[in-house]
Amino acid sequence: MDMARPWHLYVVEDDPALREMLTTYLEKQGLAVTAMASAEEMLQRLHRLRPDLVVLDVGLPGLNGLQACQRLRAEGDRLPVILLTARSEEIDRILGLELGADDYLSKPFSARELLARVHAVLRRTASTPGAPPDKGSSVRIGEWTFDIASRCLQRGGQLRLLGGVEYALLAELVLNPGVVVSRERLVAASHTRDSSVLPRAVDAAVMRLRKLLEPDPALPRYLQTVRGQGYMFIPFRPALAAA
Repeated sequence: MDMARPWHLYVVEDDPALREMLTTYLEKQGLAVTAMASAEEMLQRLHRLRPDLVVLDVGLPGLNGLQACQRLRAEGDRLPVILLTARSEEIDRILGLELGADDYLSKPFSARELLARVHAVLRRTASTPGAPPDKGSSVRIGEWTFDIASRCLQRGGQLRLLGGVEYALLAELVLNPGVVVSRERLVAASHTRDSSVLPRAVDAAVMRLRKLLEPDPALPRYLQTVRGQGYMFIPFRPALAAA
């Protein structure tokens, strides 16, 4: 986690007054907040701008908070989630936690209590074993080891420094293993403000990375295409590689 920037939260709440109150309070506490009114919008935005944590109301119209949390976990996404609900029955709390929520807060609650829960979940999940690697980690990709902090690929005695777009794309994919990352999000990850950069430039950069990293670039094992959505990094697993 890059501690030079503030934590970024999604607040997903259909009550406009509560949504505005929580957004204002959390921003005053130094957090970056993106507020929205539906779970459908949250799921669409995840592929463009990924937050550090989601505060998610259970009683949303359409796709409710429990269903949205269940969908995330079914896709292998371990994004931290705190559920909010007007219901206080124990069965609802247990169901939310069983579906993969990291915490659960019953309405009415104080904004200060929510803030404490947010910080507690962020502290806990930032070092969870098996969570996506942080920017100081090294990640195995086939025969190569990718050192995210130094921007280097290493294989035996061979060292290759990645620059520009290739580094930004590979880091974004590796930091979100098993998660589909859209072309638009990968364009943003390149840190360029040049409006002429198009999603097709992402495709070209991924092809260059595949030629470098994949045993067979025509049948990629690690940098996979998800048709109509974007790309996904599949982590190296020795048992599978040897099979």
